[in-house]
Amino acid sequence: MKLELEGKRVLVAGASRGLGEAIARSLAEEGCRVVAAARTVEKIEAWKGALPTEIGARIDGRRFDLAAIESIDVLADELLASGGVDILINNCGGPAAGGALGSSMEAWNKAFQSMASSVFHLTDRLVRPMIERKWGRVITIGSSGIEQPIPNLALSNGIRAAVAGWSKSLSAEVAADGVTVNMVLPGRIDTERVQSLDAARATRENVDVEDVRTLSAKEIPARRYGRPEEFAAVVVFLASAPAAYVTGSMVRIDGGLIKSI
Repeated sequence: MKLELEGKRVLVAGASRGLGEAIARSLAEEGCRVVAAARTVEKIEAWKGALPTEIGARIDGRRFDLAAIESIDVLADELLASGGVDILINNCGGPAAGGALGSSMEAWNKAFQSMASSVFHLTDRLVRPMIERKWGRVITIGSSGIEQPIPNLALSNGIRAAVAGWSKSLSAEVAADGVTVNMVLPGRIDTERVQSLDAARATRENVDVEDVRTLSAKEIPARRYGRPEEFAAVVVFLASAPAAYVTGSMVRIDGGLIKSI
């Protein structure tokens, strides 16, 4: 299958590690010109430096903070001045663990700004050149908690569900312009974020972290955590030309973890 991604311009948010890193690397391997953005650009430069020279040359690390509107607009202005991007990967970190009961308004507002309204604003700015060119891809990383709420992650469950409603709404507005808008829902992919959640659970339950991982793996029909590159492969397909008729969807990459149909 020809993905037809050679030369496409991409912005990957949250690209310093984990899913964002894997996606940025995979798209660069397919010939895309990637702006890999994150608060700690030094981490981007570190993993970029380990890549073959030809692939690393396609990646431009930028300092960027989704929690700061000024940072969003600075990067958007720079990208728009050079024609914008063809593919936007919305990826942000998750909030602290905790239940719905007792979460303060301040915590909800802070998490919504960094995980939702900032994504809406960035996309609104960068999608317009896609509409003009009649080609574009907007892919937002969500969570399996949208479909099956994850215990002790109430902020993430609630806010990512709001993002899902926005993504579906946007997809209908721009589909006729050749722009697809999809979400990808990771299950337990073996990233630093999941590792930190496992460690927090181990502390909370006073058990060994390896016992937590073993128990979690048993709950997954595939009997293992996913690898970041497996997740990135699905994102790359959704970004490709052959995926032009896939829009308004939420694609699970969870080894069968979600129980619902």
